[in-house]
Amino acid sequence: MNTDRLPTTVLKRKAVVYVRQSTQAQVQTNLESQRRQYELVEVARRQGFSQVEVIDDDLGRSASGTVARPGFERLLAWLCAGEVGAVLCLDASRLARNGRDWHHLLELCGLVDARVIDMDGVYDPCSPNDRLLLGMKGSINEFELSVLRARMRDAARTKARRGELRISVPIGYIWHREAGLGIDPNLRLQEVIQLIFSRFRQIGSARQVLLSLRAEQIHFPRPSDGKTLVAFDWTLIRYRNVISVLKNPFYAGAYGYGRSEKHTEIIEGRARKSYGHTKPLEEWEVLLKDHHEGYIDWAEFERNQKQLAANAYGKVGEVKSGRGGRALLAGLLSCARCGRRMSVAYSGRAPRQSVYRCNIPNQMPEASRCMSFGGSRVDAAIAGELVRAVEPMAIEAALQAERMHMDTLNERRRVVELELQQTRYEATLAERRYAACDPDNRLIAAQLEKSWEAALRRVQDCEVRLESINTPMSGADTPDFVGLAKDLQAAWNAPGVTMRARQQLTRTLIANIVADIDEENSEVILTIHWQGGQHSQLRVRKPKSGEHGCRTPDEALAVIGSMAGRWSDQDIAASLNRMGMR
Repeated sequence: MNTDRLPTTVLKRKAVVYVRQSTQAQVQTNLESQRRQYELVEVARRQGFSQVEVIDDDLGRSASGTVARPGFERLLAWLCAGEVGAVLCLDASRLARNGRDWHHLLELCGLVDARVIDMDGVYDPCSPNDRLLLGMKGSINEFELSVLRARMRDAARTKARRGELRISVPIGYIWHREAGLGIDPNLRLQEVIQLIFSRFRQIGSARQVLLSLRAEQIHFPRPSDGKTLVAFDWTLIRYRNVISVLKNPFYAGAYGYGRSEKHTEIIEGRARKSYGHTKPLEEWEVLLKDHHEGYIDWAEFERNQKQLAANAYGKVGEVKSGRGGRALLAGLLSCARCGRRMSVAYSGRAPRQSVYRCNIPNQMPEASRCMSFGGSRVDAAIAGELVRAVEPMAIEAALQAERMHMDTLNERRRVVELELQQTRYEATLAERRYAACDPDNRLIAAQLEKSWEAALRRVQDCEVRLESINTPMSGADTPDFVGLAKDLQAAWNAPGVTMRARQQLTRTLIANIVADIDEENSEVILTIHWQGGQHSQLRVRKPKSGEHGCRTPDEALAVIGSMAGRWSDQDIAASLNRMGMR
């Protein structure tokens, strides 16, 4: 033992063996490195230390300075307390790979006269030569880490530009060992993803797609094995599933790299980096279109993004999808004076009446509102224009609607059939596991029996849902598309027609409506921009202040006329109520 390097005062204190590996993968696979680091305990004893401590709290943590290292912080605390005589490590890179932590450690060792021991020898930080050698080792380790990172990033980026880097792929795609990237062969999974896209084409709203799919009890896979995406648990579809499928360009055959970025914050004097912050599409490092087979094409993907953005923000010139509110023209009207999209407000007692108004005071508080007008007469006038516009093609539209109705039923049937196939397989598998179990092992047998029963219940639920789809609907529930085409006004006002359906039809035929008010004639001027480029103008009388749109039916007026003079007002009102005339 070298007494000059390790005097008795140093040997009386404890030696600390610092054990660290950078990643969890290294902890699991590189066992030889761990073994060699733990062998430093015997090295410390041979050097003459009687008390040896091991710090291995930082296994799987990087020493770059961007993550917290509780083990390293404990080592520094022991050094400050003067309890440490020597710090042992396999090499300097185990202690730190950044200059701040490395020089801080050397400074503390110099203050308390502690030694640094690695496989090359014993170093005294108080000695200028040893301090120089240790400083050079720290700088080399930091430089080595920077070069390694830069080479890995450049190699990954170069491979990504060729579309060959095996990045993580969304649900619905897998990497084949030989063939490369391809669509997941699971037919049930394919049908669910296609159903999301087809339903969005019909509805135009991600939220409404979710509600319709949940009403049909559609399930979506959720990985049950972490990031490997091999095993799935099928759960009831959620909004995050719908929106992630609609917004991911990977489903449109596009390969993307550099889609996220890191953010750095200074917390307690240390740089803390967070990853996974999504960047806009135009800022991606690599974007290769037509790279692989997609569920949709790129043009449809761009249309979807435009529709989602319009639904979210309602920008100038954008038309929001119909969401089922009581106003027919919500998100479709523009102000002729300022060009902004008009909003909808509701006033009065229930059922509250819609009012269209310019939204300029919300963006410019000092500005006055351009205009506002009641929505009932305007909605009725536009509805009449729509009915007249579709009359020449009513029969063709009815047949098309019937085809879409049948396609929707077929999609639902296909999804439920695939789900039934999978649940039957799971039930058969659970049965085989139960049959293979030793009957004497009652605890395991009971659990396997419960799993089998749960699988059978899922099969029964799927069979009931499939039977409800295959069972022909009653005449009252089945739409008479041809009959409705012959009386469009009755079809428009039919009780079974929702406001969302009317809004969707309106947006199918009308691109935009520009509204203005003729103050002199007290009229609302509506300039209708039809799909296809045609334009027309419509004038609707604006109701005066305090005027309502209610009208007493002719039948009620006849009853009132026959009873007037002989009966009191209370009796007349009671008779009208009994007759259902309100």
